[in-house]
Amino acid sequence: ARMFSTLSEKNINIQLITTSEIRITCIIDEAKVKEAVRVLHQAFEIEVKE
Repeated sequence: ARMFSTLSEKNINIQLITTSEIRITCIIDEAKVKEAVRVLHQAFEIEVKE
């Protein structure tokens, strides 16, 4: 639920969702990919090592 609400709050529309036991895959507009990754990393407190 956190992933969907995070994307929704940033007006990032999910075009397609698929799921498995260990994965959720979403298709979004290519122009929004970088923003989506950034906000999801923030929401889930994932640090990116450069």
